[in-house]
Amino acid sequence: MKMKNFKADLHIHTCLSPCGDLDMSPRNIVQTAIEKGLDIIAITDHNSTRNVKTCMEIGKRSGLFVIPGCEVNTQEEVHCLCYFSDLETLEEFQQYIDERMLDIKNDVDLFGYQVAVDENDEIVYEEERSLHTGIQDDIESVQQKVHSLGGIFVPAHIDRLKNGIYGQLGFIPFDLQYDALEISKRTVPGDFLKEHPEIASKKILRSSDAHFLNHIASVHTVFEMEEPNWENFKVAFQNPQSQIPNSNG
Repeated sequence: MKMKNFKADLHIHTCLSPCGDLDMSPRNIVQTAIEKGLDIIAITDHNSTRNVKTCMEIGKRSGLFVIPGCEVNTQEEVHCLCYFSDLETLEEFQQYIDERMLDIKNDVDLFGYQVAVDENDEIVYEEERSLHTGIQDDIESVQQKVHSLGGIFVPAHIDRLKNGIYGQLGFIPFDLQYDALEISKRTVPGDFLKEHPEIASKKILRSSDAHFLNHIASVHTVFEMEEPNWENFKVAFQNPQSQIPNSNG
């Protein structure tokens, strides 16, 4: 089968995430992603996966490949993107997160509501604990858990001072087994890689980190594969010959 290019935005928040706009429902996200020419998206709410299933169901009916994921805030306050193959694995990861979340009530006035909705935008769940705080586990332990479940682990927006790995730790631990690194839309990748030549040979992603509909696909990553599915997606990270060129939206 002939290889094709597929546009992916692998860092999208729903209305479940703190500071996520209430318009970020599964239905609106999928519709916007398709309108903007995306082929693949990942749902990566902060410390929760409870809006993923609906996004995947709507995406499947609409011809959009939706990867189940999560953006974990570690004990060190480093944000990390975690991607998984299916909902069963995602549920196991959610249990892992729930066991390590601090019992701190969400401040609705400060961070907004944290809700999961169905395909008709009706609220089906509200998370009362703060999804903004770090879980009680360090970055190496999170990485090991993700890989034990067959997932993909990517430190998020590493160029950012707040919640980026360089900003929080000052360096990338030499034994951290990440699959790629994400550079935010706020930074020119070439300039950042010149500042950090130690990662110049690593796989780099660019995604929108969208909390609002108009941010979706503001930048994207292009994947070359035969068809968009989990097996091909994972090969793109594992195969040294596979290219993940990054593009502006």
